[in-house]
Amino acid sequence: MAYATTVGGTRWVFRDLKDLLAKASPDRSGDHLAGIAAASATERFAAQSALADLPLKEFLEYELVPYEEDEVTRLIVDTHDAAAFAPVASLTVGELREWLLGDQVDSQSLTAVAPGLTPEMVAAVSKLMRLQDLAVVSARCEVVTRFRGTIGLRARLATRLQPNHPTDDSRGIAAAIVDGLLLGAGDAVIGVNPAGDGVANYVRIVTLLDDIRTRLGLPGQGCCLGHVTTAIEAIERGAPVDLVFQSIAGSQKANAGFGVTLALLREAQAAALSLRRGTVGDNVMYFETGQGAALSAEAHHGVDQQTMEARAYAVARAFRPLLLNTVVGFIGPEYLYDGKQIQRAGLEDHFCGKLLGVPMGVDVCYTNHAEADQDDMDSLLAMLVLAGVNFVITVPGADDVMLNYQSLSHHDVLAVRALTGRRCAPEFEAWLASMGLADDRGRLLANPDRRALEGALAAIESAP
Repeated sequence: MAYATTVGGTRWVFRDLKDLLAKASPDRSGDHLAGIAAASATERFAAQSALADLPLKEFLEYELVPYEEDEVTRLIVDTHDAAAFAPVASLTVGELREWLLGDQVDSQSLTAVAPGLTPEMVAAVSKLMRLQDLAVVSARCEVVTRFRGTIGLRARLATRLQPNHPTDDSRGIAAAIVDGLLLGAGDAVIGVNPAGDGVANYVRIVTLLDDIRTRLGLPGQGCCLGHVTTAIEAIERGAPVDLVFQSIAGSQKANAGFGVTLALLREAQAAALSLRRGTVGDNVMYFETGQGAALSAEAHHGVDQQTMEARAYAVARAFRPLLLNTVVGFIGPEYLYDGKQIQRAGLEDHFCGKLLGVPMGVDVCYTNHAEADQDDMDSLLAMLVLAGVNFVITVPGADDVMLNYQSLSHHDVLAVRALTGRRCAPEFEAWLASMGLADDRGRLLANPDRRALEGALAAIESAP
C-alpha cells in the first residue's frame, strides 16, 4: 500500500510503510548506507507529514518483517495487548504525539498503555519529535527493576561499573572495581566484557566478582558479558552467576548472527532464575543493543535502523530484564556519523525503550573515527539524565582500554549527579554510607573513613 502527501505543490509518494518510516527518519548515515534514507529535507518533511496522518491501527495490519519468516514479528503480534491499546486505538501517529505530550499523561497511564504499543508505533512517533519532546515523555516513564538493588526509581541515576582489562587479569579487574566503587559507581551492575572466550574464563570472572561482592557486603550484582550459551554452561557447573547477558537485535536473522533464538534466551532466563540469587527482586537478564546492528548483519529487511532498534526492545521486554543499554555510538560513523546523530539516536533509543516498558540505560559513547568528542557526550548525558535514564556506563578516565572506545568517566556521573540532585540506587547509597565513603545522601566524603577504606582494599588485594 502506497502513502502520499502534497508539500508546496509537489506530490510525494512512498511505496509502502517501510519506505514511509525510512524517509521520515531524521538524517543518519546508516540509512544512507542502506539506500533507504530521504534524499532531501523536503522529502523527509513530506514523509513525516504523511506519517503523522497514519492511524496507529495500520501498524497492526501491516508487518514490516513477514510473520512467517521472523520470530520477532511473531512475538510482537502474538503478545500485543488489545485492552491496553484501547485508550489510543483511535489515534493517528501525530495524535499519539500530542497525547504523549499532554498534561494528562503520567507514569501510571504510560505504564498501562505500554503493552498495547508495538515497537513500530513508538519508532514512528519518535520520528515526529524534537529532542525536547523525547526527553519530556521519557521523564514521565518510570520502569523499576530489582535484583540486589533497585534500579530506575525517580530522581536516581545508577551506573554500570565497567572494569574491563585487555587480558582479563584478575588484579587489574579488581583494581578497576575498587577505583569505581570509591567514586560511587557500580550500583546498576559491575559488568566485565571478557577479552577471552571459554567457560573457564567466564567462571573465573564471575567467581572474582562474587568474591569481591561478598567480601565487601556490596548490595549489587555482577555480570560477565560472555555469550548466553557460556552463561548456561557456567550455571550448570555451579558458577555464581547473577545476571545473564546477551546482545540482541530486532529480527530473527540478526539474532541468529548473535547466535541466539528466543527459545535459547528463555532457557538462559530459566537457568538464572533457578539460582535464586536476587535478594530484592528476580530480574535476571541484561541485554545490550545498538542502532545499526541489524543493518551490519544484513538482516534489516529494508527497515530503517531506528525502527529495527525499537523491535529489539520488544525482544527485551519479553524477558523482564534488570537492565538494557543501547551502545549508541559504539558501532561507528558508518551508522551514526557525528555527535548530532549520536545524540539524536541516544534519546530516540531511550524514549522507545521506556515507552515499551524496558528499563533503559545508555552507553554514552563514540569511536575515535566518528565526528564526535567529549563535549557531545556531555550534552547527551545531561539530556538523558533530564529524560530519566535508569543508568549509564562508566570507565576510568572515559577510556575503555580493552574495547578501545570512548565512554563516560566515573567523574562525569559525579558531576551530573551534583548538577541535577540525582542519587545512587538506595541500597548502594546506604552501603556507601556504611563504608564511610559517603554521607547519608550518597554524597562522597572529602575525607572518608580510612579504616573502612583500608579494610575494603585489603579484601580486594587478597581476591583470587
